[in-house]
Amino acid sequence: MRPFDIEPPPDDEAPPARRRLTARTVRAALRSLFTALAAALLVGSLVPAAHAAAAPERAPAPAPAVAKKSWPGNTPNPTGGKDYFIDARGGRDNASGTSPKTAWRTLAKANATTFKPGDRILLKAGEQWQDEQLWPKGSGSAGKPITISAYGDPNAGRPYIATNGNVPSPFNADGTKNPATVGLTGAIVLRNQQYFDINNVELSNDDDFATNITKGTATTPYIRDGIMVSINADLLKSGEDSVMDHFRISDIYVHNIDGPSYWQKIHYGAVDFQVFGSKSYKAYGTGGYHFKDVRIEDNTFENVELHAVQFAFNWFAADGADAGQYDENGKWHEGWEQLWVRTRDLYSRDVYIGHNYAESIGQGAIQLANTKNMKVEYNEVNGFLKRYDAVSCALYLWAGADSVMQYNEVYDGPNNEFDGTPWDLEYTNFNVTYQFNYSHDNAAGWMAYMGNSSNSVARYNLSVNDNGVLVKNMLSTNYSPTYFTNNTFVYDGADLDYVHDETFLSRVYFLNNIFYNTSKTTDTPWYRRTGALRQAVFSNNDYYEASGTHSTQEPADPKGSRADPRFVGDPAEYVTGAGVQQIRKAAAHFALREDSPLIDAGRYNPHLGTKDFLGTHIYYGTAPDIGMAETKVGPKVADPVDNDPIEEEADNRVDLARGKPVTASSTHPGANGTLTADKLTDGDLTTRWAAADDATYPITLDIDFGADTTFDEVYLDEYTDSGTNPRVQSFELQRWDAGTGQWVPFATYTDGIGHDRTVTGFGTVTTSRLRVALTGQIATEQYTPTMTEISVYRSGA
Repeated sequence: MRPFDIEPPPDDEAPPARRRLTARTVRAALRSLFTALAAALLVGSLVPAAHAAAAPERAPAPAPAVAKKSWPGNTPNPTGGKDYFIDARGGRDNASGTSPKTAWRTLAKANATTFKPGDRILLKAGEQWQDEQLWPKGSGSAGKPITISAYGDPNAGRPYIATNGNVPSPFNADGTKNPATVGLTGAIVLRNQQYFDINNVELSNDDDFATNITKGTATTPYIRDGIMVSINADLLKSGEDSVMDHFRISDIYVHNIDGPSYWQKIHYGAVDFQVFGSKSYKAYGTGGYHFKDVRIEDNTFENVELHAVQFAFNWFAADGADAGQYDENGKWHEGWEQLWVRTRDLYSRDVYIGHNYAESIGQGAIQLANTKNMKVEYNEVNGFLKRYDAVSCALYLWAGADSVMQYNEVYDGPNNEFDGTPWDLEYTNFNVTYQFNYSHDNAAGWMAYMGNSSNSVARYNLSVNDNGVLVKNMLSTNYSPTYFTNNTFVYDGADLDYVHDETFLSRVYFLNNIFYNTSKTTDTPWYRRTGALRQAVFSNNDYYEASGTHSTQEPADPKGSRADPRFVGDPAEYVTGAGVQQIRKAAAHFALREDSPLIDAGRYNPHLGTKDFLGTHIYYGTAPDIGMAETKVGPKVADPVDNDPIEEEADNRVDLARGKPVTASSTHPGANGTLTADKLTDGDLTTRWAAADDATYPITLDIDFGADTTFDEVYLDEYTDSGTNPRVQSFELQRWDAGTGQWVPFATYTDGIGHDRTVTGFGTVTTSRLRVALTGQIATEQYTPTMTEISVYRSGA
């Protein structure tokens, strides 16, 4: 079973709602050291209460949790390993460290010790280690992890490591990365180590968070982390394991992790898992250099640069021209797109990130990359991109696979032209699903959408007042269609920028979604570019305009609806502040009443999955409902079948050129020989032909039908991508005259091809061969043409 088919239990069956006080209260109590408040903070496995966003709070915050009964270090070591105790005020480094009475004093003592499997490093509750870093040596083993945790008075605060930026710089004086010091920038550091559990500690790594770090030097460290777990490929010995296994990070509070608000080419933040290597990825082996079996849960992150949680590769030479590669379809991927993670199987895997709270994050809060078999759920992000002056999103995976993001809540995002959304269908994702997520009050929009992905699915999500761009960008074609199904969008058309701002370059299906515009003055702005929805197919969606006026841009949807959905709650009274554990209660506000016209008004497609946001089976009645909640009206359809595939509706005409041989006057020799002319008639917009760099105009593309063929329409499509624009200014269509043995022009154009150029008006042509002659280049373009498709049709056929 794939990860995104695994559903969590309903709210009333979920694990007890673990709560701690809000992060602001935690910080204030710890700093004041008032015993009474500290006791209320020490609920090591509790999730913090949510914070209300811009909209009025509709649910009360939970009551403060009670104190812990004990710290893990107060009970016997369950693995049989040895315990080592550290007491910042009462310890002595010349003591044995093996009991509270003989505790060590400094973290340096632990840093000089190689621990064995099953050992525990126990920090005394209520103590602080200022200007110190913890980097214990050694690794645990299966069933016997090395543990970093707390012991002592249950009413005392978490043990607190305040490193204050006293970490080495990961850069050389010339700004290049230093192989010796990358990965050593955390308050807690692990490098080429595995089998570790870290819990019940407080961490910070800045001495003056209010003053932003604007620039650093080799002697002034400016990359700082809470916990940095790294694989340094250059330090692994021959035959040494390059896969680091088993990490548990839970019940920690990380705050004030500072860094400059600009891109450093090294990720940093509260919890970081990164792989470093000083050479090109091609210099290292395949099938290794990753993490596995990682759980990051029940943590609080506040005032953090760049991220709260991060997974990434940082090969030093991953951005140069040599780092890029062509895929099997001849599509070029820049090195930073990290297709090489997939082709070399370098994914981290079996990762769980859940029940974390992140507030006031400098860049993207939970940025995950190069990971497969990942589940990210019940995380709450309250404010992201707070200090970073470039692009990112709140919670997303890129260059990943077979993963699901669900039951997460994101709010208070920035007003950002580029990205800035809660979610992101990023580059080079394969089988990644966003489902059952709740985002609200994010000014940049709902979902960033990049491309170069396969089987991206966003279903049964709720978006309220994500006024910006609902589906933002699309910079590359995809390997397979993307599905946006059964989402509920509630927005203010007067504040919304667009539903989509760029141009869909590959097929996108919008099924069973609700587009609910609350504005009584402005209808929905659907796009800003002509042809933006050219590859989008809309079916069985609901388009509700509070004004009663519908946009002329509204997409064609013969099976769609314009009815009031009749939500259970008033859209203006949406729930905030309930906390991510109550996310289904927030979603239930937008369930359908039993008299809703949207019940049984959708259509089934396998990409709907098996349950809705509220845990209801898909589906009941004669068809699925429209929107993110299914009603139990009508008989249960136990095993739905798609008897009317939407994929077969897009264009059922016969393409007379499909599969026919094509001869090009010029073909690019690169991309491992995949840029050949036969790609023009394979019916696949993800493959392409390209002319050689030294090709001269006219460049001819000849299709051989094999027999006389009659047609009156020719479809042409140029390939574009990030940095690749249309290149053809003029072209001509010619037929082969068998009697004279010559090519005869029948249509000439000087206004370019671009995307989805359908050529008609030349009457009916009968010939055994068709030539598309590219006769001129756009003046501002440097490179030769590249195209994805040539199709030929006859009206009525």
